[in-house]
Amino acid sequence: MTVVAFGWIVTSSPTLPGEAVVQAAAKGDRGQGLGRGEKGHAGASLDQELADVLADNEFTGTMQSQIEPRLGRPINQAMAELGRLLWFDNAHSLHQDNTCGGCHGPGNAMGDSQPIAIGVDSNRKVGPHRTGPRNQRRAPSVINNAFYPKLMWNGRFSANHAISESLGDPFDNVFGFKFPDPEGDAVMFPPSDPVILHLLQAQAFIPPTELVEVAGFTGTCPSLGPDFCQFDNGVGLTVPPPDGSGFRNEPIRQKGLDILNGIPAYRQLFAAVFPEMGGPGGLIDFSMFGRAIAEFEFALIFANAPLDRFARGDRNAMTTAEKRGALVFFDESKGNCVACHAVKGRSNEMFSDFANHVAGIPQIAPFFGVGKSNMIYDGPNADEDFGQAQVSGDPSERYQFRTAPLRNLALAPAFFHNGAFADLGDAIRFHLDAVGNTPKYNAKKAGVPKDLQKRQGPS
Repeated sequence: MTVVAFGWIVTSSPTLPGEAVVQAAAKGDRGQGLGRGEKGHAGASLDQELADVLADNEFTGTMQSQIEPRLGRPINQAMAELGRLLWFDNAHSLHQDNTCGGCHGPGNAMGDSQPIAIGVDSNRKVGPHRTGPRNQRRAPSVINNAFYPKLMWNGRFSANHAISESLGDPFDNVFGFKFPDPEGDAVMFPPSDPVILHLLQAQAFIPPTELVEVAGFTGTCPSLGPDFCQFDNGVGLTVPPPDGSGFRNEPIRQKGLDILNGIPAYRQLFAAVFPEMGGPGGLIDFSMFGRAIAEFEFALIFANAPLDRFARGDRNAMTTAEKRGALVFFDESKGNCVACHAVKGRSNEMFSDFANHVAGIPQIAPFFGVGKSNMIYDGPNADEDFGQAQVSGDPSERYQFRTAPLRNLALAPAFFHNGAFADLGDAIRFHLDAVGNTPKYNAKKAGVPKDLQKRQGPS
């Protein structure tokens, strides 16, 4: 059997029971696909059949040109450049050794080089040779995430929506944005807020407050319990204690602002793009930080794949194999991948329904401790990830994770929320029969690093 998905061709075992997959696909160079007159099945040309399928799924291939119309304004290039500087500068982080670019780097499509992210206390390398204590999940690519109505693997940041809708609009804050406490559901980011207009602007408030990602553990012992005192290593700045809410988020943000406001060059740069500062003598606030980071992300829209070009009318943009693979992907009688990797409506042609599902992904976990992991995983043996249940508190939602968007996969170093597979072909083959393949999963053969080969949670 050959599975074809937009140019990825992988040889697999004979057809699995109950799975409708394409039986044959021809390899070929781009531009050498079937001619318009050559017939596919059901008497229609392959090109016309695919064009009809894309039209049925409302796939236009135009998302790359939609960012400014959706924002209702041009991208502010000066603000985006300020966001880029902040993205790669660890000077404003409390631990002083990591920032956004440590886990979302240009060498990996603005995603991670690691199957499970490494935040603070790394060796300060960005790329495959990065070492240090692991966090909990793979850091996803941020390319195109301006179009995502729900962010993070457990979907904990999202645009609220009307009862009649299943997804919100990240460009519309009329219902506010949903975050866990202490930010809360439409509390810190309420409906129709006049400043925080987009989901990414709100989400940018969070990473600087995460101890494992950016803030570190200096000064937290013994408040987090004895298990975490080993990470209180005196590096960077002291993490402030919780405020009246019982959380440290806002005190950490304020300390980060103190750092930025103490750097005259940053005050000048912020004043140049935020007139409300009243000049370099004014103070930077965190909404400005969030908007600058988001503006940089607005500039990271890359959605011009061969499939997009085909949808816009270039019938030579895809090979024959890619066209057949696309039909398998979209046809509900075949692969029906689009059932979860959706493109219609609020999915914004990003190949995700942005819903949470149990997909049966193998559970891999690092050991807890200095240089290994600074996260205690779920379950009795601390080797499980409960996913959405961590947000909702509902045990029935354990192991649910947001459907992964599928753009720019060619640059992804690993797949699924925990990077359980280093090869896309292996990931697809596993996914075709997750129940049957789970007992056969071998982390070493799947290509995960050595430190993640030793612990596998229950299946």
